Amino acid sequence: MKQLLVSLIACCLAAMGPAAHAATDTPAEEAILIDHATGMVLMEKNADLPVPPSSMTKLMTLYLLFERLADGRLNMNDSFAVSEKAWRTGGSKMFVEVGKQARVEDLVRGIVVQSGNDACIVVAEGISGSEEAFANLMNDKARALGMTESNFANSSGWPHPEHRASVRDLAILATRLIDDFPQYYPFFAEKTFTYSGIKQGNRNPLLYKNMGADGLKTGHTEEAGFGLVASAVRDGQRLILVVNGLESVTQRARESERLLRWAFREFGRYALFQAGETVDQAGVWLGETASVPLVVEDAVDIVMPRKARKDMKIKVVYDGPIPAPVAAGQPVGLLRIEAPGFATVERPLVAGNAVPQLGMFGRVNAAVRHLVFGAPGP
Repeated sequence: MKQLLVSLIACCLAAMGPAAHAATDTPAEEAILIDHATGMVLMEKNADLPVPPSSMTKLMTLYLLFERLADGRLNMNDSFAVSEKAWRTGGSKMFVEVGKQARVEDLVRGIVVQSGNDACIVVAEGISGSEEAFANLMNDKARALGMTESNFANSSGWPHPEHRASVRDLAILATRLIDDFPQYYPFFAEKTFTYSGIKQGNRNPLLYKNMGADGLKTGHTEEAGFGLVASAVRDGQRLILVVNGLESVTQRARESERLLRWAFREFGRYALFQAGETVDQAGVWLGETASVPLVVEDAVDIVMPRKARKDMKIKVVYDGPIPAPVAAGQPVGLLRIEAPGFATVERPLVAGNAVPQLGMFGRVNAAVRHLVFGAPGP
């Protein structure tokens, strides 16, 4: 195995791992904080424990609604009938009126801003005929999105012994909402909505702070405590935070803000290589050219603790020389990124162009040279 150390300019390069467990703790019972672009976990606590997701459940109801808006099955001016079940539901409400119709656009805001349990039931019944059938859709979608620790029993997060989700699953859901429906994501930043003459404010406390927060959803039940799925952007870096099991509205607001500000302060995002960029050259055995460029197919963007950047190493690893013929795009090596106390990251390297094999005379000549001089050239 041949390892070539790529030249490193410490001031502009960094490394990442699938998880970076930096030194911070939280009073939240469950928490996860991730970098949106890379999926890197910056901190986590009981992240895979299935717990009551309370009103954070509503993100799945919105995902299914946005899906139908995006593909044309619904539009914002469509309306759903308000059943007595929806009208009578307790907890936070949009205050829809029984026997009347509610516009889809109003229902979106009623769920996002007002956290309306009644609005969720209207949507569930409008899409699936019953909340029970809609819960089946929610579970199907959860499995499709890779939410392995979730089971939904209703559309709003109303307490139910089998209604559970992990904070990691909620982070997956938040990521997909942001990525899949950018046209609808601005709803989450709206601070107030008035319906039936009743004005209510968005319960997300981070929207009222100057920190780049623009979503997503709060939650609370007696069993679950206070929770929040949040996202914020600073200098082009988006973070996603999920906390649950906090003791009060005040603690939720303070701890969510603290964790996001900590992450923006402690972690940096760095662009190492652009898509298609040549990282190194590899020798080729019996090829028409003596070497082939090793390139990264996708951009390599790295998130890491700022203090660890100076100790990062980047290596190119491959078995060489590479025997010809070499096809363009053929996997030929790995880009390995290492730092002390940090999980190693590997990215595939492929041949930047094709290298045909030498003809018979060339191969014989190369073999003779190798026997005489030990040189593996063409």
